[in-house]
Amino acid sequence: MPSPKDPLKAIASQHPLNNTQAFQNALSRWFKVEGKHYPWRNTTDPWAILVSEIMLQQTQVSTVLGSGHGGHYSRFMALYPTPRTMAEASEQEILKAWEGLGYYRRARNLHAAAKAITHDHCGDFPRNFEPILALPGIGRYTAGAVASFAYNEPQPIVDANVARVFSRLFDYQKRIDTTTGSKQLWQWAADLVPQKNPRTYNSALMELGQTYCSNKSPNCPQCPVRSFCQCADPSALPIKKSPTKVTRIDEYAVFSRDSHGRILLQQEKAGDRREGMWSLPRRDQTEIQDLALALKTTYSITRYHVTLHTYTSHPDITIPLSNEQWFSLEELEDLPMPSPYRKALESLLQELD
Repeated sequence: MPSPKDPLKAIASQHPLNNTQAFQNALSRWFKVEGKHYPWRNTTDPWAILVSEIMLQQTQVSTVLGSGHGGHYSRFMALYPTPRTMAEASEQEILKAWEGLGYYRRARNLHAAAKAITHDHCGDFPRNFEPILALPGIGRYTAGAVASFAYNEPQPIVDANVARVFSRLFDYQKRIDTTTGSKQLWQWAADLVPQKNPRTYNSALMELGQTYCSNKSPNCPQCPVRSFCQCADPSALPIKKSPTKVTRIDEYAVFSRDSHGRILLQQEKAGDRREGMWSLPRRDQTEIQDLALALKTTYSITRYHVTLHTYTSHPDITIPLSNEQWFSLEELEDLPMPSPYRKALESLLQELD
């Protein structure tokens, strides 16, 4: 018998694998009442769903949505409503449209997928899991999500939210970020996905991880599938490798404006995480030691906490490198630029006005 210290196990009257349909029904019923209405949930257009899935990788829903009609998702879909419209755009245009979302490799992957759909599928989005998975830059989760949400295909999905739900639902006391752990999560996902209306079920599963089964404050008493949960201590799960420590680094950049009012910018080199984007030119600390500090800002990216030191440099002593050039203020608006550098540049320009 469960101990009195295990209240959640005491109410776990059903095991999800032994009561699959009951679990599916409980989850879907709850979602139909409480599920949030996002633009990508109000469509079955596979392209619109793919764009949302790529944007939502490593980015919060609130950031993707923005406010009103000015959010990243709505702006991007207005610019590129079909794979063909994106395939015909230049990489610079794509990066500019993606500005503010970070992790720009996602934009390049989406661009590559749009080109493949346009050229290899005559512009028609693939209609099931396997050809979607074959698109460049598309992994198992994304292909399953698009097939499920666009075509109601019964495909299992496991993202961070689903992984957390399953680790608690089955009281999985092993690391989930290993080959064995991942295999187990995907097996549970495959065992539980319904043949009928998987679109609603998968949406509900993800939403459960965003709400009642959240990372830091699970609301177990109100959880719609609490009677299936085998876990006594949800806050202890999932088990993962210890997070990588934050590394603090410094970046040194120069702000140089010539007599024509043009600003010197540097294009990120191939292989860099910001490849193709433009930023204030970076220099070694030894190269800026005689310059005046104009601005110090901070930002975070993956496991790095960066302090950006920007120095004012006279154009006569700023020698452009091979990947640097001068731009007018009007041209700056159309250039893709990492958000920390865009903010720093705008702040410096405002001081000069």
